[in-house]
Amino acid sequence: MDYSAIVAAAKSYEQDMVRFLRDLIAIEGYSGTERNVINRIKNEVEKLGSADKVWIDGLGNLLVQVGTGPRLIAIDAHVDTVGVGNPQEWKHDPFKGKVENGVVFGRGAGDQRGAVPAMVYATKIIKDLNLASPEWSLLLTFTVMEEDCDGLCWQYIVNEDKIRPECVIITDSTNCKILRGQRGRMEIGITFDGKSCHGSMPEKGDNAVYKAAKVVNEIEKLHKRLRKNSFLGNGTVTVSYIDCKTPSRCAVPGQAYIQLDRRLTTGDTAESALAEVRDAVKRAGVKGKVELLRYSEKAYTGKVYETDKYFPTWVEEEDAPQVAAAVEAHKKLFKKSAPVSRWTFSTNGVSIAGMFNIPCVGFGPAAEEVAHTVNDSVPIEHLTRCAAMYAAFPGTYVRLPRRTAAKWNGSNKRGAAKNAKGAKTKSRG
Repeated sequence: MDYSAIVAAAKSYEQDMVRFLRDLIAIEGYSGTERNVINRIKNEVEKLGSADKVWIDGLGNLLVQVGTGPRLIAIDAHVDTVGVGNPQEWKHDPFKGKVENGVVFGRGAGDQRGAVPAMVYATKIIKDLNLASPEWSLLLTFTVMEEDCDGLCWQYIVNEDKIRPECVIITDSTNCKILRGQRGRMEIGITFDGKSCHGSMPEKGDNAVYKAAKVVNEIEKLHKRLRKNSFLGNGTVTVSYIDCKTPSRCAVPGQAYIQLDRRLTTGDTAESALAEVRDAVKRAGVKGKVELLRYSEKAYTGKVYETDKYFPTWVEEEDAPQVAAAVEAHKKLFKKSAPVSRWTFSTNGVSIAGMFNIPCVGFGPAAEEVAHTVNDSVPIEHLTRCAAMYAAFPGTYVRLPRRTAAKWNGSNKRGAAKNAKGAKTKSRG
């Protein structure tokens, strides 16, 4: 491959990518409401004419295939965003895609629609420079519902669409670093039953909120005891939501509920995390029902595809083929090495690598720090850099010695737990 020609081609499409990104930012598309965003991406792909196959699956994911070779390589971006929050806190209109000092601002600019133009125009670069090969095919996945339930989209792709790539580039924000793992997470609920009575004589009741308060104190202590990991980051747990049921504001609550955000590091499993929370309830000296929650929201297609809210940890070795290919492609494209690290937040890798053991590597535009903030943004230079990487990666990857790839595919140890899908759990309201 002529890597310098790839860089030049990516640069030539810079303004097209900016225009496309601004169009995407202008479209609201939260989890379950992504239809218009998906259609806009589909229109751009079809306009460029650089794909061999374009289709939308039953969950609403847009899939774009380039080439027909047997070695399937995928690149993934989720297209939904979180909400705006308080519009008054934004310096720029969150839906205008303001361009200022070489940066595009707006909801989803960084997390993570900025990767979408780079992926789409990478197919144009592949076609322009005749980079396609009968040895490989490239699958772009523009996925839905990640913000609500990371990895659900890929559970559908693997289990229902019956697609299993050899490796996947995850384009969630990496600040153009190469990332090779992340902590997992869980959503855990605890329900406490008490006895309601009139607030003027609380001694006749059993205040469920007091029970919850004791456990909240134990959860704070549990956080300090969790597993440590110098690379991925430590396990964490925090109370993220509190609620109670009471007949009036002049009554003792008869039921209370707390929800926990649990981040999982290497060695943590669904079972071990639930056991730790049950132990915290026991230490508090109260009774509470501890549950792994479930996701059962409707996709924009009308499909409901349930799963446990357990998202496994995953980590790749530094010399894994897809990581090595990303490192090599970056050096040849940009004449310098890229830092290799890991994400702080969660990505679709929880199912791709964590559940299905499909090798992954991360490379995407924008910094993690701008995600979900009123400063959501992406440097324009990142769009061109990522477009070049995505165009160059397949050819670089397949040039690795096949025996090296075979050593890792389906057999590398990630420290990831098995999916708890199918457990008898119940989501609260």
